[in-house]
Amino acid sequence: MPRLFTALEIPREATLSLSLLRGGLPGATWIDVENYHLTLRFIGDVEGHVADEIASALDRVRRPAFSLTLSGVGAFGGKKPHSLWAGVAPCPDLFALQAEIERICQRLGLPADPRKFTPHVTIARLKNVSPDQVAHYLSTRGNFSALPFQVPRFVLMSSRESVGGGPYIVEEAWPLLRGGEVGTEDEDLPEVGRVFQAGR
Repeated sequence: MPRLFTALEIPREATLSLSLLRGGLPGATWIDVENYHLTLRFIGDVEGHVADEIASALDRVRRPAFSLTLSGVGAFGGKKPHSLWAGVAPCPDLFALQAEIERICQRLGLPADPRKFTPHVTIARLKNVSPDQVAHYLSTRGNFSALPFQVPRFVLMSSRESVGGGPYIVEEAWPLLRGGEVGTEDEDLPEVGRVFQAGR
């Protein structure tokens, strides 16, 4: 069973801005542009019936669409940095959506995520890179900011273990509400795969 997580997709204009952050750090494995995403809740390897229960529960989420701005860069790992990320400007709607998804997962018996939600887009994996090298990289790109973009939906993604992240597959998608909508499917959104039991 592939690993599952809920996420926000990054539109083309924002991925182009993120792609300008690539390079300039030996030892970095840069994430492919088409695999950029913002993880909302890591679910992990679960059985098919659990994936179905999660997807059914997420069908009931009714949250407004919102605008998001990527801003700032940083690294995870402290003295042993292991990844680079682009940050997100404060967005209450984003945190409200993430919190509801977290509550749904816990109600279905998944353990609480021990990590505080820190919205970010991973742009590189690091191996044998010194903190000084990372600090120099960050100092030259600390003023990164992309134009705001609209978030029309959230998705359930799957991944298989690989080097550098990806490929990621959108398994299901749920539209966010726009100006008085009751939550209908958006015909302009691309088709998504369904890997769960027939009948969902």
